[in-house]
Amino acid sequence: MRISGKNINIGCIKIIVLSALILISCNMKQAPNPFFETYNTPHQTVPFDKIKIEHYEPAFEKGIEEHDAEIQKIIHNKQAPTFSNTIEALERSGKLLTKVYDVFFNLLSSECSDEMMKISQRIQPKLTEHDNDIKLNAELFARVKAVYDQKESLDLNTEQNRLLSETYDSFTENGTNLNDANKAKYKELSSHLEMLTLLFGQNVLKATNAYEKVLTEDQLEGLPQSARDAAAMKAKEKGKEGYVVDLTAPSFVPFMKYSSNRDLRKELYIAYSTKCTKGEFNNIGLINEIINTRLAIANLLGNKSYADKVLKKRMAANSDNVYKLLDELLEAYKPVAIKECREIQDFAAKMEKKPIDIMPYDWSYYSEKLKDAKYNVSDEEVRPYFELENVKKGIFGLATDLYGITFRKNKDVPVYHPEVEVFDVFDKDGSFLAVLYTDFHPRAGKSPGAWMSEFKSQYKEIGKNSRPHVVIVMNFTRPTETTPALLTYDEVHTFLHEFGHALHGIFANTEYASLSGTNVYRDFVELPSHFMENYLNQKEYLDQFAAHYKTGEKIPAGLVHKIIEASNFNTGYACLRQLSFGYLDMAYHTITQNYDGNIPAFEYNAMEKSTVLPVVNDSVTSPAFSHIFSGGYAAGYYSYKWAEVLDADAFAYFLEKGIFNRETAQSFRDNILSKGGTEDPMTLYVRFRGQEPSVKALMKRNGIIF
Repeated sequence: MRISGKNINIGCIKIIVLSALILISCNMKQAPNPFFETYNTPHQTVPFDKIKIEHYEPAFEKGIEEHDAEIQKIIHNKQAPTFSNTIEALERSGKLLTKVYDVFFNLLSSECSDEMMKISQRIQPKLTEHDNDIKLNAELFARVKAVYDQKESLDLNTEQNRLLSETYDSFTENGTNLNDANKAKYKELSSHLEMLTLLFGQNVLKATNAYEKVLTEDQLEGLPQSARDAAAMKAKEKGKEGYVVDLTAPSFVPFMKYSSNRDLRKELYIAYSTKCTKGEFNNIGLINEIINTRLAIANLLGNKSYADKVLKKRMAANSDNVYKLLDELLEAYKPVAIKECREIQDFAAKMEKKPIDIMPYDWSYYSEKLKDAKYNVSDEEVRPYFELENVKKGIFGLATDLYGITFRKNKDVPVYHPEVEVFDVFDKDGSFLAVLYTDFHPRAGKSPGAWMSEFKSQYKEIGKNSRPHVVIVMNFTRPTETTPALLTYDEVHTFLHEFGHALHGIFANTEYASLSGTNVYRDFVELPSHFMENYLNQKEYLDQFAAHYKTGEKIPAGLVHKIIEASNFNTGYACLRQLSFGYLDMAYHTITQNYDGNIPAFEYNAMEKSTVLPVVNDSVTSPAFSHIFSGGYAAGYYSYKWAEVLDADAFAYFLEKGIFNRETAQSFRDNILSKGGTEDPMTLYVRFRGQEPSVKALMKRNGIIF
């Protein structure tokens, strides 16, 4: 139809426009959901550029529907239950649901929005109900039990036996043997718990984002230029005049370490340590609900406490062994911590030329000053040698030195945020090994802290080894308008830690996804991460990559010596801080009766014996303690110290053989990193090390014994 000049038919135009809009609308409605298709991307990575917020819920719904159908097919299989048609079939089921779950819940932590939070609150009860419908299904369990009961006569390999046992236990430890009334109660409690922990974590993120402190030039006394530049850039981004500090680590930590304004340090500390204690993001009430709901679930399943339930699947095995470790370390490290505190106290008094009672908001400030005085080394002196790009090369290069693997940036892989980078990982023989995503800097939608996760697990099926897609997420110092991202020593330490987790995922080489990579006992999963941290105190390693970001000059030998010399500075205090979190976690999860009392008082009593500084009024850790209330470490925070015992012992072996010894590294890869949860962790460790670990290696590394 031709339309020209003044002979314009308005009615026709309206019809054409309306038709076009209808056509566009229909096309939009018919646009495929990316989750329902095979990903047409490099290595079938997630097509983040195509996934929209409206795709998640339909994908979850369809994923649940498909999984239900698969479960019914297993249940109604007319053939007798076998390992293949029941255990393996159950393991291989739910692929679409896993596909969308891994994307959504990863992004809920690293690229969250209000709409995603709302979706999570709508979908979590459905996911919990779906999981309960599987674990509490008597017909399905009957088939699983039929296979389990004949396991001694089945010709299964080690990994198959492990999968069979883990599958059977996943039913028995999650209510399948309960009567109908208690099954209904279990469903109600577990659904309620999932929602509570979800809300807890979301409150922490919201509270962190809600706080900011606007400063003027005269309030920056003591801050190095890097911290000033970062605060100025943050103010500019937020449309504020002056400088802004907040509760994210790259902002909060330098301020507490360098600001000479004690009143401001106190104000920031109180803001940080009262996070989620009042207002709309208050988590105090949630804590009581969470610990009491966990206790109710544990009791329903025949356990005296929630810790009793959890520790059955841990190396520690029971709470007595956890407390034995914590108490042993407390006895060894507390005298050292007390001595360190006295030294800081005396130093502060001399520095200020008057007596001063060291408070928690003083610790970082005077510690940094004393460290500089004793070792003549500070973060600001080291930071120029830890430019992020060089650090990446150094950490990737360490994996090359140890295992022969290489990393190649792949710009064709879609990402969920422009700052995310993607690397193809290749094995020493050149074969493709994994995809690695890296996400380094804080954002409003990113949770605090650092973590490793996966968008896709490794598994083998129909003769194909399907390789993993691993992601490491951190909250490191951002580049400013004048400098690139220059990391602190602690940030490089964190990078190595998360990269250790990444290698655990990258090297996964098991038959089943549920046993691959980091799917191991919680107190074993930290071994690979802690192990990698050891290299930061090795001159031979630092010499390889640490170079000044302006001149390219290698880090001076004298500075490396000072870094290593200072590596055990305040190690007693640092240990007690970790122990205090471990004691608090265990206190919450060894209760045997409902607790509805005062949370700050409960916390104080739990942490008192491992606390060496006065407690600031109103400060409390629990309301923002995401690790145990929303992060999977309930009755498991001790695992950080448990893993330190393991990693110190393991690295001592490397020190004997050579820290870059390929043969030792290959043994660590073959016996630890690639095995996942296919065998008992201690069996794997002893196979690598030749002996069980001893706490002495950790004490020796920390200078507690010689």
